[in-house]
Amino acid sequence: MAVLKPRAAKVLQRIPIGNVAALLVATALIGQVLGFLRTKLINANFSGAGANDAGVYFAAFNIPDLFFYVIAAGALGVTVIPYLSDRLHKGDRKGMWDLSNSIMNLLGLMSLIVGVIIFIFAEPLIKHVVAPGLTPAQLDNAATLMRFLALNPFLFTISGILSSAQQTMGRFFFFASAPLFYNMSIIVSIYVFEGTSLGIVGLGVGAFIGAILQLAVVCIGLIGTKFHWKPMIAWENSDFRTMLKQVPPRSLDQGMDQVQSLVDTNFASRIAGATGISVYNNAYILHTAPILLIGTAISTAAFPRLNQRLTQGRPDLFRKDFLGVLRTIIWLMLPVVVVCYFGRGYLARMIFSKDAPEIALIFGFLTVAILFRTLYTIISRWFYAQKDTMTPLIVSIVVIMLNVFLAYTLSRPDSYGLAGLALAQSIVAMVEVLILVSIMLWRDPKLFDRTFIGAVTRIVSVTGFSVAVASTYAALYPLGSLDDGLAIFGKLCILTLVTFGVHIGLSSLFGLEEVRPLFSRIKKLVLKPIKLPY
Repeated sequence: MAVLKPRAAKVLQRIPIGNVAALLVATALIGQVLGFLRTKLINANFSGAGANDAGVYFAAFNIPDLFFYVIAAGALGVTVIPYLSDRLHKGDRKGMWDLSNSIMNLLGLMSLIVGVIIFIFAEPLIKHVVAPGLTPAQLDNAATLMRFLALNPFLFTISGILSSAQQTMGRFFFFASAPLFYNMSIIVSIYVFEGTSLGIVGLGVGAFIGAILQLAVVCIGLIGTKFHWKPMIAWENSDFRTMLKQVPPRSLDQGMDQVQSLVDTNFASRIAGATGISVYNNAYILHTAPILLIGTAISTAAFPRLNQRLTQGRPDLFRKDFLGVLRTIIWLMLPVVVVCYFGRGYLARMIFSKDAPEIALIFGFLTVAILFRTLYTIISRWFYAQKDTMTPLIVSIVVIMLNVFLAYTLSRPDSYGLAGLALAQSIVAMVEVLILVSIMLWRDPKLFDRTFIGAVTRIVSVTGFSVAVASTYAALYPLGSLDDGLAIFGKLCILTLVTFGVHIGLSSLFGLEEVRPLFSRIKKLVLKPIKLPY
């Protein structure tokens, strides 16, 4: 007897991945612009006269972010969605919400307890774990700022679980737009508290209010979903127990990235105090922007569809969809990396003019990490869609140990200093992806077929021409010492347009299918007839 698919599953099938990806890329772009503006304003208003409070701000976020990722981030999306998707596919919406309630209540309680611990032990955590190179005054500000952030992991956990449920149902708008309010709140707090007695500490107030606003927007997205909060943890539910076993590996895997950040912050503070933290984190923020904008946005949009393919028992379609997304990400990211490398001076000057040369140097070393960390966003989901969170965790543990060794070795004064931390990040990111790809091929030797390999080869060939054009432009129009914001922005825009123009044009010449949707959309836009009133 044929099983009729529930209405929610049919709706999800009808949602084109391209439309979802466009929404997520658009909101991610706005978010990155706000994040860029936030960082620039913090640098401009809290980094003067040797008292680099921007470094204090970056240091204060490390511990709350670490605990959020270790406790809850593994449950957000990649662990929860496969199980919620199974329930929804069977038409069991009540079961889906019971699972959501249970995981939200359990992890929410754990993150609330951790928030209290962070609040109590903020000062020793900053002094002995995060940034031992801070002055007493900076230590006091960082500890106070961290206390304002202590409850953010709890708020992010609740909003994250609710967002995962909405993604499962094909609702992406509120999930995508909610983080914008977090950034806007911090930006407003810069203007409110700059020059007051709170100073940099006031940004903690803005971050706390922003987390509340983010949760409020996510809750609005629940309208019409028939969600009702229940004070329950369904220990007797077999799916809940199975899902719960998947959370720790994914959470620890996510936590490994934060451990890397914590290690780098510690080394940076030892090398150059708060200034070292600020310089390195500015470059690191630049490097995360394209990863979030392209890799995370596209992979997040594709993940529910990948889960659905496996739920339907169609591994052939799962493989096809995965390779299509992977090809698209490679095609988009290679010219982005080229622009980032040859435009590193422009980008560094735009975000922080005072220490721009050092930021540009560090960011240049991080460009390799941009490529491989973006690839990781979709490659890791190949494992998560199959409910395998242990393999990425084991690989992460291996590479974090490699990162600690390389960071210590390459950041010594007789080596690369702060830039050595970035070099270590790029090496580790490349090694992690190569190990995961090797495991994928071991499990599915036919995964990368001739069509895929041929397409990637052509994409790399096209990128070679893009590199030549970008390097020529950067040599002809270098960053001038007197260039102001408008001149820098103009040069960066031209570099971007020239690089992508060559990339798109040659992609079309080489017959790459990734460029076809772009030309099709332009053709429809240009040739679409306009209805005139009569």
